[in-house]
Amino acid sequence: MAPVAVPASPSATKPFALSPRVKWGLLLLVVYMLFAATQLGFSWDRFEAGLGHGAKFLARMFPPSVERLDVLWKGIAESLEIAVLATTLGIILALPLSLLGARNLMPVWATWPARTVVSLCRALHPVIVAIIFVKAVGFGALAGVLALTVASIGFIGKLFTESIEEISLKQVEAVRATGASFANVIIFAVLPQVFARFVGFSTYQMDSNLRNSTMVGIVGAGGIGGTLFSAFQRFDYDFVCTILATIIAIIMVGELLAGVVRAILLDNVSPTSLFRKKAYAPSGTPRPIEDDA
Repeated sequence: MAPVAVPASPSATKPFALSPRVKWGLLLLVVYMLFAATQLGFSWDRFEAGLGHGAKFLARMFPPSVERLDVLWKGIAESLEIAVLATTLGIILALPLSLLGARNLMPVWATWPARTVVSLCRALHPVIVAIIFVKAVGFGALAGVLALTVASIGFIGKLFTESIEEISLKQVEAVRATGASFANVIIFAVLPQVFARFVGFSTYQMDSNLRNSTMVGIVGAGGIGGTLFSAFQRFDYDFVCTILATIIAIIMVGELLAGVVRAILLDNVSPTSLFRKKAYAPSGTPRPIEDDA
């Protein structure tokens, strides 16, 4: 019997063809974007004038001022302290909440309250939370630490919970079969599967808190943000440039330190071998150290 020829479907000839629903959806999106632009007062004249004002602003920022370095370092040190404290407290509080919120390990009566707390911590921007704490505990670094701790619980708690829910339950069942307690199940079956993600999320949150510590300072929650806001109010733009350059440098150094922490904790690379030639692969895979002899 001769084989019956099956006509090729349109999707086979055009693998990236859009369905009519998708086309209508994209058209509606474009129409709504144009409508939103007209409602928000966008205009080319305003954009062109803004370019001129921005050029004048940048011209007044250079060269950076180095006259008040004592004020700068004091604000930077306070921001670093706020970020470290908030990240540490956030991780400590988010770990039990993430375990309680994991639906593959906990009953429903435990997961919903934990998830509710994490959702409430993520509901508001850190600046808004900082304003609330400034009203509650007054101006200063304490309000910044509390605000960023709440933000850390919301971010880390959600990602930790999702990571725990994605683990393989075979290891959990194997450890349970040995008669291990619940704490041993968590330590020997759950944490080894999610430890790499925990380290990544924690280092990212530290980096995020370094940036957010500058924002919460604008509303009086301590840190370099208050110094930056005061410099803007005084039209001291050369000092503003110095503050911004210092913040950028700290973020870049923090990113390098985060890479070192991940290499030490995840790849078992010694701190000395990180700075040796050919001791550590760029991809994160340890290389044997080669002797010159």
